[in-house]
Amino acid sequence: MEQQQRLLHFCDSKHPLVYRPNYIGGDICRGCQESVNGPTYRCIKGGCPFYYHHKLCAELPLGLHHPLHPLHPLILFDEKTHYPEEKEISRCQLCKKSRREYTYRCYRCNFNLHIKCLGLQHEVEFHDHPDQMEQQQQLLHFCDSNHPLVYLPDYRGGATCCGCQESIYGPTYLCPNFECNSSYKHHKSCAEKENSRCQVFELHDHPLTPCWKRITFTCDICGKEDKGRPYLCATCCFFIHRGCASFPRRLKVVRHKHPLHTTHSSFELRESDSRFCLLCVQKVDTRYGLYYCSKCDFVAHLNCAIDERNRVYINLLELKDGENEDEELDQSVESAAAYKVKKIKMGEDGTEIATEIEHFSHEHDLKLTDEEVHNNDKCDGCVRAIFPPFYSCANCSFFLHKSCANLLMKKKHWLHQHPLTLQKRQTQCDACGQFCNGFVYNCESCWFKLDVQCSLVPEILTHEGHKHQLILSYTSFEQSCSSCGDKRNLVFRCTTCEFALDFKCATLPQTTRYKQHEHPFTLSYTAEDDSGEYYCDICEEERNPNHWFYYCVDCTYPAHPKCILGRYPNEK
Repeated sequence: MEQQQRLLHFCDSKHPLVYRPNYIGGDICRGCQESVNGPTYRCIKGGCPFYYHHKLCAELPLGLHHPLHPLHPLILFDEKTHYPEEKEISRCQLCKKSRREYTYRCYRCNFNLHIKCLGLQHEVEFHDHPDQMEQQQQLLHFCDSNHPLVYLPDYRGGATCCGCQESIYGPTYLCPNFECNSSYKHHKSCAEKENSRCQVFELHDHPLTPCWKRITFTCDICGKEDKGRPYLCATCCFFIHRGCASFPRRLKVVRHKHPLHTTHSSFELRESDSRFCLLCVQKVDTRYGLYYCSKCDFVAHLNCAIDERNRVYINLLELKDGENEDEELDQSVESAAAYKVKKIKMGEDGTEIATEIEHFSHEHDLKLTDEEVHNNDKCDGCVRAIFPPFYSCANCSFFLHKSCANLLMKKKHWLHQHPLTLQKRQTQCDACGQFCNGFVYNCESCWFKLDVQCSLVPEILTHEGHKHQLILSYTSFEQSCSSCGDKRNLVFRCTTCEFALDFKCATLPQTTRYKQHEHPFTLSYTAEDDSGEYYCDICEEERNPNHWFYYCVDCTYPAHPKCILGRYPNEK
């Protein structure tokens, strides 16, 4: 007999599965939850939860790329192993069902596909009734007649069209064949052009022709010197990397209301002593390519604008010059209040005041009070010291600033492209990196989270700790915060000097209390004296004189912010 074929399964490497080429038993496959007959893998140890698998289910790849979610890889996942039975089961974006079978998951976007749904290319997440869909529309493209393109009426993956190089949003043709590496996609209008190629990328007034000889050149788009085969304009001596020709002509970024367009001429820009990319707040060399909004004089590096953290994937093909280009995204999100009014009274100015409310975050009714607080109680929304006016629960130690109670259930934020929903949960804020158990604004599409304090910080910040305005900088490299020395990708930068401030320090309370200390502490930005010796009176360790600290003037009592506020300042 041949040696038994064995397989180590991804859920349990301790129990090798043994291959049986013709098993007939009718047991249930752990992967797809269907009955097992024919080629089968089974565990020889009795009682093993991974006892039977179809051959195909057992040999599934641990990861793959799928045309319906092209941005990130999908990882094989088992609900029964990773989640207890009482937990919510993941919902498949194709079949709309929640079943405990093997699932391919994108952990960044919470995108799920059951293994039995991998072949259902036309049933995508945004169709409410896949059983009522029309028959798939297919198209043979002139570039490749071997791979028919499948039509999706409302694609939202944000990939780039192979024809016009614009981002794809809406009616789309894509190739479902995995040999295309999930990259063969077209706008409907580009794919249906007859007997001609899609509109090509244009950055120059004259035709660009490929150079078939390797030469040393400086790319007039990215500004980098290289040796290779560029595109060139013999009339103007204009050179461009072939890769740089793939930059979209227009795109939308989260932090600007108008679409940006590419330009490589400094003559288009308004005169200025120096130009800064308003996404990373680093200098821009206007001799080379950049993204620009002529309406607002907004400048951005090419790579900053196409970064997935900054870019908004919408269909820009239908927008025309002079129209309200940002109408769809500029509208405020209509949102119900986070509470129901139970009792009201009339204020002195004739306005109605909600004196008792039922808030989504608490099981009991909350009553409004204007009384002073003489302890260290915190608001359960923003997790900061409570002060009047606030709502409180007579049965629990639950407090809510009136301003926190009035937060909308949904809002749009300049840091993120999707609407955010208000929740009360324990999580980590993506802006400041701190854990909190109060209110957070959460993106249900891709798990982006903002605590209350960070959600209120403006994009252009004026702070008492610095004399110049600070602009949000989002970079691929980490930058040091001038207030604490920590390094983050997301900081507020000054264009006049080298000052930077992270969200954690930007949201420090100006005054706070410490345990039973009788006086409040004030946030201080410069050393308290010129002694040259600076220590924290709580931990008794040395302080950096250039870093911010809390100070009690009455007691000449300095302390680190982390010593005053604690390790988890945003947890109650």
